[in-house]
Amino acid sequence: MVSMNKSVGEAALENLPSDAVRAFTADFHGDVLRPSDEEYDDDRQVWNGMIDKYPALIARCSGVADVIAGVNFARGHDLPLAVRGGGHNVAGTAVCDGGIVVDLTAMNGVRVDREAGTVRAEGGATLGDVDRETQAFGLATALGAVSQTGIAGLTLNGGYGHLSREYGLALDNLVSVDIVTADGEVRTASEDENPDLFWGIRGGGSNLGVVTSFEYALHEVGPEVYAFFVWFHGDDTEMTMRAFREWTETAPRDAGILAFTAHVPDLEEFPEESWGEPAVGLLGSYRGDLANADAVFGSLRESATPVADLSGPTAYVDLQSMLDEDYPDGLRYYWKSIFLEELTDEVFELLGRYNESTPSMLSTIDVWHLGDAVADVPQDATAFWHRDKPYMLNFEANWDDAADDDANVSWVREGFAAVQALPVASGRYGNFPGMNEDPAKLLYGDNYERLVDVKTEYDPDNLFRSNSNVPPRTAGN
Repeated sequence: MVSMNKSVGEAALENLPSDAVRAFTADFHGDVLRPSDEEYDDDRQVWNGMIDKYPALIARCSGVADVIAGVNFARGHDLPLAVRGGGHNVAGTAVCDGGIVVDLTAMNGVRVDREAGTVRAEGGATLGDVDRETQAFGLATALGAVSQTGIAGLTLNGGYGHLSREYGLALDNLVSVDIVTADGEVRTASEDENPDLFWGIRGGGSNLGVVTSFEYALHEVGPEVYAFFVWFHGDDTEMTMRAFREWTETAPRDAGILAFTAHVPDLEEFPEESWGEPAVGLLGSYRGDLANADAVFGSLRESATPVADLSGPTAYVDLQSMLDEDYPDGLRYYWKSIFLEELTDEVFELLGRYNESTPSMLSTIDVWHLGDAVADVPQDATAFWHRDKPYMLNFEANWDDAADDDANVSWVREGFAAVQALPVASGRYGNFPGMNEDPAKLLYGDNYERLVDVKTEYDPDNLFRSNSNVPPRTAGN
């Protein structure tokens, strides 16, 4: 029984053989934090302030050998295992109660191979780490849209961003990975080596192991692109969204737009009289001839009278970090997403209604335009299934006071249920998973049974279960 004065982590550590913990710590090249260590409370925190978990040990890995040691220790002592890359998974899977955190934060090296046209990044790297190195050569790979996001979780679950419609998901740009599987072995996975494992990690989340390095294909991007960023009043939501829907039908692949409802922030870039008002915004980019940008986005800009137009040429790295300040460490987050076969007027009405009713002025409802390069890949080519859907809608609750948790979570769940009831809505996306409360089958569609087969081969005891879990087959099943 856990003492009233002890955390789950302290109690779990006491139940471990002390000599085994000492041996593990002595052979570990990085740092191993216990609940009594001064840095423990800071290190158990992750980006989402809602998450408050107490691991028995935090293993700050210095290299692959440390990762192997952490995996072997968790398996050998039947401990819950969490893997921390960037720590930005909204469900907080980078930390666990009473187990061990294999922390890759210090493993963030990035190396560009110009001749091969690839970049290799360690599992603790962020988008910003990768973009900084690749943009030195005028190159980029398809990643996300917030530079502080870790590449690992983003890629393993899919990876939508500014380049998706031209170059596919982040996982579509993978050439190979190095991965530590549940047996403590290091494997390279690619189309030619362990291809079944390579199939599974592309969309299967962290169900199959700890990826210690990612090798991506590179593309010529930047260093300057055109950023399109226009805000309209909330009264114009349906008009703006109809223009967005029409634009997506013929949009060039080298342009992309994320539409969102929000409230105008109290910033000098916006007219003071608009602060706090409901709004609808469009954020995107164009990577073609900048002289053509006005023609590409003209119909959107003219769909209503803008509250603010922040568009213009910008450095690609600045585009990638434009939203960073909106998602600070420690804010409270609850996000859920669903795919849409089309944008109907019912969707537009829901966007306006739930934007009006949000309990937090920091929250948004986002509509991603997908398709094109994402849809070019056959649905069974990787574990990621929902390639055929042209749009994704994400309820994004962001707030700062724990007393408001119930109100914000309820807002997401009620709005999400209303969208889910529409005939055009289906599926889930692993990077915006709520708290992983929904069945994993909703992520994987007809790929689910094959993913179970791969899971059963590489993790038969379900060591990697802290995410949207795909359980292995049990004996006789």
